[in-house]
Amino acid sequence: MKEYTIHPLVVGVNETDQGVMTYLRDYGKRIYLPIYVFVIKGGDKNILVDTGLEQFVVADDLGEKLGMDILEFEDALATQGLEPKDIDVIIHTHLHNDHCENDYKCENAKVYVQQAEFDFFQNPHPIDHRYYPDVLDDVDVEIISGDQELFEGISVIFSPGHSVGGQSVCVNTKKGKAVITGFCANEKNFPEAGPAVAPGVHIDVRQAYDSAQKIKNEADILIPLHAMWVGRESVIG
Repeated sequence: MKEYTIHPLVVGVNETDQGVMTYLRDYGKRIYLPIYVFVIKGGDKNILVDTGLEQFVVADDLGEKLGMDILEFEDALATQGLEPKDIDVIIHTHLHNDHCENDYKCENAKVYVQQAEFDFFQNPHPIDHRYYPDVLDDVDVEIISGDQELFEGISVIFSPGHSVGGQSVCVNTKKGKAVITGFCANEKNFPEAGPAVAPGVHIDVRQAYDSAQKIKNEADILIPLHAMWVGRESVIG
C-alpha cells in the first residue's frame, strides 16, 4: 500500500474559549485555534485536506509567539512548491467556512464532500451560521456517502455530530494510520486515559461523542483538526 506524508499549513488563527472544543469542560480558558490546510504527499496527485480561511488578521508577532508560520493560502502552498492551480483533489472534513473558503482558487481540483454535509450546506438551519453556500460556486464537487477509500492508502471515515456530515481523513504513513479528525477538536479532546471528549460545538452531541471514540480507537497517529502541536510540525507520518 502507498505511504504518504502529511504537511500541515497554518492559514489562520482564531482566539476562542476551550469550551468550544470540549463539551462541558474548560469553559473560561482562552485559547488560540490554528486553522489548517493539510498537504498530502506521496502519490501522483496533489491532495489537500481543507482549504481554510480566505481572509484573516493576526498580530505580526503571533506566529513567533505560537511557534508556527501563519500564512495566506497561496503563500502557504508555495512553501510546498505548489500553486492553487496545481491542486488535483480537496477532501473536506466538513463545510464550515473556516475549512473551505479557498476552494474556488483551486480551479482544477475535484472536491470530495459527504452527501449529508453537502445537503445541509445547501439549506442550513438558521441556528448554524458557519455555512456560506457560495463558497462552492464553480467548484467541481464529488459527492460521497459513508466510509470510502478514495485512493490507495487514503480513505474517509464518516464522523457526524459536530456537523451533519463530517468525515475524518485516514492516511497511510510509514508510522501507521494517521487520521485527521472530521470535527473541530484539539489536544484536550483526546486524553491518554479514558474516553475522548465530544466537541463543544455540535449539531448532535451523541453522534459527536460516538465519532470521537471511533476515531480515537482507529488512529495510530491522531491529528485533531485544531491542535496546537500540529502547526509546529513540518511533516507528520
